[in-house]
Amino acid sequence: MNAVLEDQAPVEMLDVPIAAATMDRALNSVEGAIREQRRLRIGVVNAAKLVNMRRDPVLRQDVLSSDLILADGQSVVWASRLLGRGLPERVAGIDLMVGILERGRKFGYRVYLLGAKPDVLAEAAARICREYPGIHIVGQQHGYFAEEEEPEVAARITAARPDALFVAMSSPRKEHFMARWGAQLEVPVVHGVGGSFDVLAGRVKRAPARWQRFGFEWLYRVVQEPRRLWRRYLVTNTIFLGLVLTAVVVQMGRRRHRIARSTPV
Repeated sequence: MNAVLEDQAPVEMLDVPIAAATMDRALNSVEGAIREQRRLRIGVVNAAKLVNMRRDPVLRQDVLSSDLILADGQSVVWASRLLGRGLPERVAGIDLMVGILERGRKFGYRVYLLGAKPDVLAEAAARICREYPGIHIVGQQHGYFAEEEEPEVAARITAARPDALFVAMSSPRKEHFMARWGAQLEVPVVHGVGGSFDVLAGRVKRAPARWQRFGFEWLYRVVQEPRRLWRRYLVTNTIFLGLVLTAVVVQMGRRRHRIARSTPV
């Protein structure tokens, strides 16, 4: 776990250690890593990814090898509170990326953009240049490259010497790339941002703040792309709810057992 957060133990959620971080503390951690030029690979989890990690051992290992794991989904925050050790707040991957860009304006952060379709990537880069003056985009690479091209892509990233790499590819490919190449890239901060470039480029609308606050950002996405997403979220959200309720029942059983053992006969 990153040094900035060592004063607070992570919260275990379905056997995954999630940092008890606020957005401000996460950004401080990023800022410190860039200033000191030390490695900080960031993983984010929501309900769907926690479910998929139980099905896919490689994805699980890739996420667990991150230096900092953050709660990207509001349902994860609520579940943590239901289990008795609540996370302070949601730290969404796209919000963290925007926060890094905002803070980086005054420090002149060098960023590399990896992922999305070429036209989406170009539009996202243009928006960053327009809205975050002071940020230096030192390289771009669309996400449609073959696995055998990865060494060349990684070499170009290393040669560009960015302070932060944003990886905008879908899961689990994003996690595989970050885990496979993170240590060799010599980039202080590596952050998987999923579909964030599509949002920056205006191709996908983000849920209004109220939807996000009540944990319905996933539903807003389904409304926009029902054919592609409805089954995925219906299945994973149902499984996640079942896993959390099972964990609650197990926790209650253990608590009753401890009380029974400590009560004099």
